[in-house]
Amino acid sequence: MRITPLDIQQKQFPMKIRGFDVEEVYAFLEIIREEMEDLLRENASLKENIQRLETQLKDYRDMETTLRETLMTAQQMVDEYKTNSRKEAELIIKEAELKADTILKEAQEKVIKIHEDIVDLKGIRRHFREEIKRLVESHLKMLEFDREREEETQTAEEGGESQ
Repeated sequence: MRITPLDIQQKQFPMKIRGFDVEEVYAFLEIIREEMEDLLRENASLKENIQRLETQLKDYRDMETTLRETLMTAQQMVDEYKTNSRKEAELIIKEAELKADTILKEAQEKVIKIHEDIVDLKGIRRHFREEIKRLVESHLKMLEFDREREEETQTAEEGGESQ
């Protein structure tokens, strides 16, 4: 059974001969009642403080949990970002290498084509030279033939004049 300050205040003691000084007992009971009221108030205040602090502690723990989760999520995002960045960089490098290979192949093909064109042009030039040489030789022969005819004609005319 819990004793309240009201129980103390209302407590009655039977009177006996040669008993305690009633006023002193009641005065002492009043002091105890007041002390008990103070203790109960302090206890209630402390309970409120405990409740408030427990609520605060729960809030802080919740915040801590949220912060941990946020940090973990942020770390995961950073890790994913790094991984994605590496993959993207590797992809860019591979694409660049493929592009470089394609450019090199095209350049090599152009070089080969240019060499083929040079060989063809040399052949055409050689053929053209030969044709021009034949043409010049043919014209020279014609000129020589014409010159010989003219000389024969002149010789024949000179021979016909002397007769």
